[in-house]
Amino acid sequence: MRRGALAPDAPPPLLRRRDARRRRGPRVAGVGPPRRRGLAPPAVSSFAFTDSVRLGQIGVGRWGRNLLRNLAALPAADVAAVCDPSDPALAEAARLVPNARATRNADAVLGDDAIEAVVIATETPLHFEMAEAALLAGKHVFVEKPLAQTVAQAERLVALADERGRTLMVGHLLRYHPAFRHVEELAEAGALGDLRYLYSVRVNLGVVRQKENAFDSLAPHDLAVARALLGEATAVTAQGRAFLQEGVEDVVFATVEYGGGALAHIHASWLDPHKVRRTTLVGSQKMAVVDDMEPAEKLRVYDKGVDTVEGSADMAGALTVRTGEIAVPFLPPAEPLRLEMEEFLSAIRQHRPARTDGVDGLEVVRVLDAARVSLREGRRVEIAR
Repeated sequence: MRRGALAPDAPPPLLRRRDARRRRGPRVAGVGPPRRRGLAPPAVSSFAFTDSVRLGQIGVGRWGRNLLRNLAALPAADVAAVCDPSDPALAEAARLVPNARATRNADAVLGDDAIEAVVIATETPLHFEMAEAALLAGKHVFVEKPLAQTVAQAERLVALADERGRTLMVGHLLRYHPAFRHVEELAEAGALGDLRYLYSVRVNLGVVRQKENAFDSLAPHDLAVARALLGEATAVTAQGRAFLQEGVEDVVFATVEYGGGALAHIHASWLDPHKVRRTTLVGSQKMAVVDDMEPAEKLRVYDKGVDTVEGSADMAGALTVRTGEIAVPFLPPAEPLRLEMEEFLSAIRQHRPARTDGVDGLEVVRVLDAARVSLREGRRVEIAR
């Protein structure tokens, strides 16, 4: 074994240091730690394997090429085949992984017994079809968000992965972003106090989709973060408008309710003059803001809140506003996509659930599905399980 390498079944050093703290889970207002099934698998880390994972990638277009670029740079990844219907996409893939076999036929990848795992970065309507076929072929599967377009499809993939004993991982990229990972750690350590609400703005001009609305396209990132921090969603109320194409909302405002009384409000749009990627988390002790458009200081932690004064005669005197320091934590320089791909390889070799596993993907799809019903029927929709 190479110096510094870990055996495939050994937990990463980062996990060993933080395991006990991670199991406690964040505190949500009004309740103890939320049910954590599927919420916080082991922390990701970067380390070498004694043997690489032989992969194929289906879909190497605008986003898929970014995944491929990161896989090509990882010694633990052996990209053996790439598939895409576009000649320019295959040409770009050949530049990134010149030794990989190029094909327009997904069956050529899925039917290759030497390929252990498949990365799926197709358009959303193909996610379920490709992921199901890969799992049936005995492959470990990474699929871009969302996992599927319906709850029934997502449940099928989770069940199939469990039956076949295969890793199923979803591309909830923000769960690998150093700023959001730091916020999760602060929440799990209780540094923010009881978590009360979260709101996120994810807007820009384009890319306009035709087969999914702005909420389906943009909100899975924020919903995955909200689930990690607040637990399971219980209900959704969504409003939106379709200005450019009938039946495809260009802007959506959604309020998501969580089991302990916490809320998340998400504004998603591809019809906006600004590009904004900002999330605010409000706790009883401190508040955290992640602004991914900031070039350097992406995370700020505000020591602000409203405290209760014991023994006060009236409510006005019982509440005092507290304003303290603003902290800008140091964040290790790391590309979230690289960390995400490392986690996929790590989960395969360590035979464990990924940080964003199939259950995580399923729960996000539940919220997306409920939001579509709320948009269509104009009412609050409870999330059934």
